[in-house]
Amino acid sequence: MACANLLRRASAALVLIVWNCAAPAQDSLRVAAGLAGTWENSFSELGQNAGFFRKHDVTLEIFYTQGAGETQQAVISGSADIGTGVGAFNTFGAFAKGAPIRVIGATHTGANDLAWYVRADSPIKDKKDLAGRTVAYSTTGSSTHATVLAFQRVFGVTFTPVATGSPASTLTQVMSGQIDVGWTSPPFALDLIEAGKIRLIARASDVPELRNQTARFMTANANALQARKSVFVRYLAAYREVIDWMYAGDAGVEAFANWAHVAAPIAKIVPIEYYPKQNVLPDRIEGIEPLMADAVKFKYLTAPLSKDQLAKLLLVPLN
Repeated sequence: MACANLLRRASAALVLIVWNCAAPAQDSLRVAAGLAGTWENSFSELGQNAGFFRKHDVTLEIFYTQGAGETQQAVISGSADIGTGVGAFNTFGAFAKGAPIRVIGATHTGANDLAWYVRADSPIKDKKDLAGRTVAYSTTGSSTHATVLAFQRVFGVTFTPVATGSPASTLTQVMSGQIDVGWTSPPFALDLIEAGKIRLIARASDVPELRNQTARFMTANANALQARKSVFVRYLAAYREVIDWMYAGDAGVEAFANWAHVAAPIAKIVPIEYYPKQNVLPDRIEGIEPLMADAVKFKYLTAPLSKDQLAKLLLVPLN
């Protein structure tokens, strides 16, 4: 009897060993995603939930930040391997100062996604009324910061840009009267627009040159990338599949609605009006020269990056 029990235990142990050997190892990556609840920053988490990264033997540890500046700092420090939604100005400036970062993709190209609004009872009715007001952006060096700086030139007005953090914290400041003009990235606050509680006053697309520029990058810690490049390549392969799934039918939009806690009709608007598929393709990088010129103008760079520097920074597509 004892021999039989011993044999059964040995057989069970052997099955477990064989199963563990057959199961592929999952490589882990830490992802800092700017602003939870936004469409472009949902891809890693929704893709992981749907099994796309597991298929490529990658497991993600995802955390969210208040904006591009915080995301970039996480990548630079090594607390994140990858950062999504990182502003171009921030990326150029940090790289020029020697930060260990590389661009491995784009998270947004174009200017459909960002919007600025006022309370329904605000005296601000037109873009010219922004003169002398306080206008929100997320964090220094972000795409919202770049857009707000460009607004002053395009609209021909002078106002005070103010860092307000996430769309949620910005909304609180607008509704309490601490700041005149807030910013949002849909779907956040679309329900308030439909309810007439806030009014849109400007969009990033009001700046002509932003319409065909890559506003936000996917950055990687250079040391982690050098040590584990194949894992990053697999991450991007899965990421591309996630984007295809998000735009292929209702499943991706439904997953986003549940994740972002928004009504399905609002969720359906987001990829159509604010995030068309061609604007979130990771291998689409455009408008680098004018972006660098603006980075110099707004003192993120002392001079445009050289061709050699760009070749070192921009590893798109990563292979």
